[in-house]
Amino acid sequence: MMMSRLLAALLAAFLITPAAATDAELTRIARASGMPDIPGLKVIWLAPWGDVRSAHPWRNIIVHQTEGPAGSARGGAAEQAKNPTRRGVTVWVETDGTVYWAVAENLVPTHGDGANRNDSKYIDNKPTYRQVLRDNSIGVEFAGNYPDVATGPTEAQVAAWRILVKVLRARYDIPLDRVYAHNWIDYKDARYCEGCWLATLARVWGE
Repeated sequence: MMMSRLLAALLAAFLITPAAATDAELTRIARASGMPDIPGLKVIWLAPWGDVRSAHPWRNIIVHQTEGPAGSARGGAAEQAKNPTRRGVTVWVETDGTVYWAVAENLVPTHGDGANRNDSKYIDNKPTYRQVLRDNSIGVEFAGNYPDVATGPTEAQVAAWRILVKVLRARYDIPLDRVYAHNWIDYKDARYCEGCWLATLARVWGE
């Protein structure tokens, strides 16, 4: 079951084309304020964008996956919106690809475990150890890997991520090599590598 979902998502990663938005158009939209329509994405704005110059100086993107069931992103995002600095993230992605922007971009939710990974198992951790932290990293949470934590993202999530990561990078001027999986920078659940496949896809797409 897990393998079939991973294969389906892999096909989506390379065969699904974002809805008719060029990179230049996405960059223009990414610098906007308010609640812009982003071609190819369904975004529920719980916290609209402000002036990007007033946003927190995000330098990294951290990809997370939650053990909540399908449908849990909406509730998680709603709770995050009520209490922005609780443990969680700024952006949530549901299994159907819906993106919930939950927290104002000048606020810092509690996510990450202090960039405590220093074994270079997945990436070179010299530039990340104790450096890629919640204070400088915007977090994106993908819901739906319950009850099997090793379950991969859905096709819809992969398609949404392909656009979303471009928007985040363009809005905050984040280099490609600063897109990280949670498990690349923090010691996590040994049963699976949290966010690793999605972060790898982002880097491959950007090459």
